[in-house]
Amino acid sequence: MVTGEIEPGSPVYRSALAMNDPPVRFPEAWRANIRGVDLNLQYPAGWEIARQLKYAAGFVKPGPRDFVGPYPLSEPESRAVYDFTLSRNFRLALAYHTQGKVIYWKYQDYLPPRSQEIGMALSRLSGYALETTPDYSGHAGYKDWFIQNFNRPAYTIEAGIGTNPLPLSQFGEIYEDNIGMLTYALLATR
Repeated sequence: MVTGEIEPGSPVYRSALAMNDPPVRFPEAWRANIRGVDLNLQYPAGWEIARQLKYAAGFVKPGPRDFVGPYPLSEPESRAVYDFTLSRNFRLALAYHTQGKVIYWKYQDYLPPRSQEIGMALSRLSGYALETTPDYSGHAGYKDWFIQNFNRPAYTIEAGIGTNPLPLSQFGEIYEDNIGMLTYALLATR
């Protein structure tokens, strides 16, 4: 994601600023990488559906959010996470996002063993609601790909609440909400 670490006035900064459409606070409110691709819309699990949905909503070019890229895994950041995941034997995945205090646990009709049970425990431990992902956001994410590819539990955790980027002052509350979940997730599939 664009985090403000690029030098204002540099060619990279000017290029990203030119993509800031629809306009958001730049670079603070960007949800895309420096090339204007939303990294959580890059995985090969319903990527074509995500593209149709996002294009229909007007996200047809690089910008601050919701552009799926030219093809799945087109971005080096997404490809690195994908390759890293394939090189390991993870039994469960947690994809952290902000914000909403919600845990999304399902992808389409896939139901990996114990996924709902584990999700309910994560919800109890955190106080976050356990929900199915809204269709508009329910494709091409890391969680979606992990579930589809491995038939193992995966969750998108929307930590904290408010307007992104969340203030650092929420860190303590987010930590307290999530430490039990993280500990449980480490042991849940042993």
